[in-house]
Amino acid sequence: MPASLIPRRAVAVPGGRPVTAVVTAVLCAALLCTAPPAAVATEGAAPHGAPAETPADRAHRDFLDHGPKAGVMTVAHRGQWRKAPENSLAAIRAGFADGAEIVEIDVRLTRDKVPVLMHDETVDRTTNGTGRVADLTLAQLRGLRLRVGLGGRQAAVTAEPVPTLAEAMGAARTLGLVNLDRAWQDREAVWRVLEQTGTVRNGLFKSRAPVPEVRAFLDGHRGALYMHVVDDANAASVAEFGANRPPAFEVVFDDVRDKVAAPAFLQELRATGRLWFNTMREGYAARFTDEASLIDPARGWGALIADYKATVIQTDNVEALRSYLTTGVADPVPPGAVRVQGEDYAPGGRGRAYHDIDPGNRGDGPGRPGEDVDICDHDGAVVVCWMRGSEWLTYGIDVPKDGRYTLKARASSPYAPAGTYRIAYDGGPPGRAVPVANTTAHHAFALQDSRDPRQLARGHHHIRLSLDAGAFQNWNLDYVQLEPVGP
Repeated sequence: MPASLIPRRAVAVPGGRPVTAVVTAVLCAALLCTAPPAAVATEGAAPHGAPAETPADRAHRDFLDHGPKAGVMTVAHRGQWRKAPENSLAAIRAGFADGAEIVEIDVRLTRDKVPVLMHDETVDRTTNGTGRVADLTLAQLRGLRLRVGLGGRQAAVTAEPVPTLAEAMGAARTLGLVNLDRAWQDREAVWRVLEQTGTVRNGLFKSRAPVPEVRAFLDGHRGALYMHVVDDANAASVAEFGANRPPAFEVVFDDVRDKVAAPAFLQELRATGRLWFNTMREGYAARFTDEASLIDPARGWGALIADYKATVIQTDNVEALRSYLTTGVADPVPPGAVRVQGEDYAPGGRGRAYHDIDPGNRGDGPGRPGEDVDICDHDGAVVVCWMRGSEWLTYGIDVPKDGRYTLKARASSPYAPAGTYRIAYDGGPPGRAVPVANTTAHHAFALQDSRDPRQLARGHHHIRLSLDAGAFQNWNLDYVQLEPVGP
């Protein structure tokens, strides 16, 4: 994954735990350390030569702890796909290394009934192959390679193969828990893998299945870890568990007025277990999303924790959430840097502040009345969208002191090439063409360096971003950021 795709905003809340042992364990595995496991995870080592407690041991214990002081646990959605292909072994390891106690993966069966990791029914989006997983043998899948990040037909192909569930559970065995998404329908095959790999305590089953079906499975599978998914359609199923409730409930609501979002209902669930919320996209927990959290935690993670009693959050921004949980700071601007949101372009209107070739606001976001810049709302990120060749925007930026600065743009695009722009300072000539990197999805934003440093004096400056007319342009701009660089 290019460095430009490393996530940007760092954010935090009370309840986090140090992740040093997790990072050490992952790095040691990557470097083939020769020290025994006890030497890797030294935190909480047992006396008299007993095996040390691993990060996975702690994650299992914490997941079962629903007490009032239970900290918020972090879940890496499809692993850390910002640094490795989604649902890859590298993404699993990176998710744990970046502080997640749980990694979410998606499970499907091959034609020869082997559980493998794949979100979609087909391999088309995430690999260099085509076809349904259920129609391909394991040997055929082994010949494929995963694409960068969230994939897409224009995403680069990596050397990462499609992992089996056995390989994934082996990678996670000492590092943390694994949220087994899409696994319920094939739970017996999945259970056999957990037994064979010694990871029964790592695997977390989940479903919306009828409670008698859930009970039958748990009664016949000693030690199985299970979480029940509830929304308004099956909210009554909670009462069917009686006093023997699962240790966690995943709560899904697309409107704050839903019955499962009511404080009394959530308090009842929280009294006996953990509350899990997904913040990747709008509709999983209303509009309390990752992107909203990165702008202001009170609009996302903070609200879910304070008002909805969240104790587990599944995210596409692992490092940012861990930072928020440990420092309380949301997306800090680097020292000496200046940030301007894309929609906060300079005043002055058409021909002075901007040039847009389409009349009106083509986006669904809060554009300025009477102006033609296209503004979209991507799951809480308010961005300039519908970018087209020959368009330009001007931004006013106050530079804090004399020095050399580089401009970075937080942008997204599933295309390669995605487009190019040029930077002009204070009415001067535009610089060289700056390519926008493929981030593998319109909603996958990444901070990208223009690598076009300029010497700027302290004070107010105007920066114009102009899109090359002769280049393909299809990308979204969240914000621009001037950062100081070395002499």
